[in-house]
Amino acid sequence: MWHISIPVWEVVTRALVVYVFLMVLLRFTGKRQIGQLAPFDLILLLMLSNVVQNAINGGDMSITSAVLSATTLVAINFLAGWLAFKSKTMERMIEGRPVILIHNGHINHGSMRKARMTMHELDAALRAEGHAGPECVHFAVLENNGRLTVVAKH
Repeated sequence: MWHISIPVWEVVTRALVVYVFLMVLLRFTGKRQIGQLAPFDLILLLMLSNVVQNAINGGDMSITSAVLSATTLVAINFLAGWLAFKSKTMERMIEGRPVILIHNGHINHGSMRKARMTMHELDAALRAEGHAGPECVHFAVLENNGRLTVVAKH
C-alpha cells in the first residue's frame, strides 16, 4: 500500500512530462471556461485524465506514488502560474492573449477561426451578455479564460 515500486525521480519526471504535454495540447484546443464546456469537451477531459494516469504513475498503484504524483502536479501548476506572473513571454505562452472578435459591430472572422468559435457560440455569448447581435456591440473580446467581454455601442 505504501511501498513505491518505481524511483521517486521517475514519478516526478513522468508527472512533469505529462503535465507539460497536456498544457501544450490543451493550450491549442481553444479558450473555454469549465462552465462553457460542451458535453464532448467534458468527455475529452475525463478520458484524457484516464489515459495519462498510467503514464504518470508507471503502473505503481501505491498511495506514496499517488501522493507524490499529485504533489508534483500541484507544484508544476504553481510554478507555471508564478512564471506567467513574472514573465510576459511566459504569460503569453501559458495563457495566450485576448482576441478581439467584434470591433464597431463588425465580426473579425479571422479571429473567430483562430479562436475556433462558431457564429452560434458567438451569438449565444452575446445574448448571455444582453446584446441582440454584433451590430449592437462596440467591441467584444474573447479573454484568456474563455469569457467574452462585451462593450455596447452608445
